[in-house]
Amino acid sequence: MAQSVKGKTAIVTGAGSGINMCFVQLLLRNGCNCLLADLALRPEAQATVDQYSTSSPRAVFLKTDVTDWAQLEKMFEVAEKEFGQIDIVCPGAGVYEPPFSNFWHPPGSPESRDSPSASRYGVLDINLTHPIRTTQLAIARFASSETPKTIVHISSIAGQCPFLVTPMYVATKHAISGFVRSLAKLDTIGIRVTAVAPGIVKTPLWTENPEKMEFINESKDEWVTPDEVAEVMLALVERDQVNENMLLSNPKEPGQTIPIQGGAVLEVSKTVRMVSPFNDPGPFGRSGNLLVDSGETEENLLRRVQSGGLGKQ
Repeated sequence: MAQSVKGKTAIVTGAGSGINMCFVQLLLRNGCNCLLADLALRPEAQATVDQYSTSSPRAVFLKTDVTDWAQLEKMFEVAEKEFGQIDIVCPGAGVYEPPFSNFWHPPGSPESRDSPSASRYGVLDINLTHPIRTTQLAIARFASSETPKTIVHISSIAGQCPFLVTPMYVATKHAISGFVRSLAKLDTIGIRVTAVAPGIVKTPLWTENPEKMEFINESKDEWVTPDEVAEVMLALVERDQVNENMLLSNPKEPGQTIPIQGGAVLEVSKTVRMVSPFNDPGPFGRSGNLLVDSGETEENLLRRVQSGGLGKQ
């Protein structure tokens, strides 16, 4: 099931910044054409598109609202027109329960853009419905192929842990891990569906949000970098096994070998490990999984709930 990305084509959503941008840059450096799908590109992502606009491999940007299924269809159509067949899909776009679609800011409240009459939450459309629909569209194209195909999802350590502050985000990441595991047997017909589950990653999603940065205690551990996550994502495409110490430049001892197959969810801290669906020890206690201090925030939330200050428009 492993395939070299050289000469292949990838679609990556959310590629305008963060992990997905780093994954695109790594794919391009390894000879893979990329369609970047996002609402906009940060300057560094635009620079990447400019650099690879006429080269081989090549990068193409398509402005895409991932909550619009017609735009997801167009994403595949444009990639096929530009590059021919598609080999790798990463429905990576995601948000960390922002104020505009947040469990603690109900539809109709001043902070929320979720309409009380729309019967949907934006954070669920972006984080869960879009990767499910994108996977459907990919499988429809991949099913008749005679060459290996890969779909790489982005879960999180939030897919293993409860967190009162962002319960809908946590729910989406639990769902992504379960969704990926449920598609494990597709590798018997040549389609490998896997996921990375990073710790807290140093991306603008965190660093440009003061409210979220209040949860972080940087004195107790290290960030996971988007480049490290992207390296593991590439391994999910190109390898049949990885070493748990693959991200360490000078490991103190040989690491455990981890087989890669359909349904695999690989936690990415400073080391890599397979997340088991049953009796998993959880993500904490490993370097790269930052400690989140949300005690005061959670106490404030509980007081607001008791006072009747939540759940109202």
